[in-house]
Amino acid sequence: MSAGAESGVEQMLRQVAPGRYDAYEALLHALAEGQVWMLLWHGQAGSPDAQYGNMEVDGLGYAPCVTSAQELAASGWNRAHEVVPGRSIAASLFPDRWGLWLNPHAPGGGVGIPWLDLRRITGGLDRLPAGPLRLSEPAIDIPQFYALLGQNAHRTPAVRALRRAWVQPALGTPYLAIGLDLYDTSQAAVESVRLMMQQSIGVVPEGLPVSTVAMSDEYDPVAMWMRANARPFFDRDAYGGAAPAPSAGYGYPPQQGWQAGAY
Repeated sequence: MSAGAESGVEQMLRQVAPGRYDAYEALLHALAEGQVWMLLWHGQAGSPDAQYGNMEVDGLGYAPCVTSAQELAASGWNRAHEVVPGRSIAASLFPDRWGLWLNPHAPGGGVGIPWLDLRRITGGLDRLPAGPLRLSEPAIDIPQFYALLGQNAHRTPAVRALRRAWVQPALGTPYLAIGLDLYDTSQAAVESVRLMMQQSIGVVPEGLPVSTVAMSDEYDPVAMWMRANARPFFDRDAYGGAAPAPSAGYGYPPQQGWQAGAY
């Protein structure tokens, strides 16, 4: 990058503002294709003892970084650093539930990317719904679908239980999510569950999107919400009643009021 030229990450970063989920989503896409300058608290780039800096904001951990050599100079950071592709650092941080904080030295404190959004960068921004998500018990009345799905699940031995949620992404179309709690995740079991869904989906009203979520995925926010708030509508041992209405939706860290932390 030539001196004075902005990276795609920096261009998108300037557009981010409270409530501008479209700009924030564009920033995630730029980060997925770009690179960041990670600030090392210990060690040198590539050394076994290299350790990223860390900061805490609203009780969540973030690794601080800057978005260019120019921002590195402006930050006054006097320890080592390493340049890392955005997709690589996302894959490295999210499994330990660490987010990434861009330019914490900047006026206003920079911008934080929560670990859930780093997971989306790793898994595919177009494959996973854009947060913050609003989740609730589905209000749409489709008893024929639930009954048929329950019958087909009963004949599919891999299925332990099924849950449901109504998911409203920050951007994109709301959809019905079916949580799959499986005894077995072998290829044969997964194929049997795919067939179960294919045999059931025909009675869903036209235009209603339906997606599935693995309840075993400890990082999926929809599965996390279902485990906490949704009783199964199909259970191999006993059929549960309707899940109680949740008291609150799944909470992302707020995307406003950016604040700097010490690192």
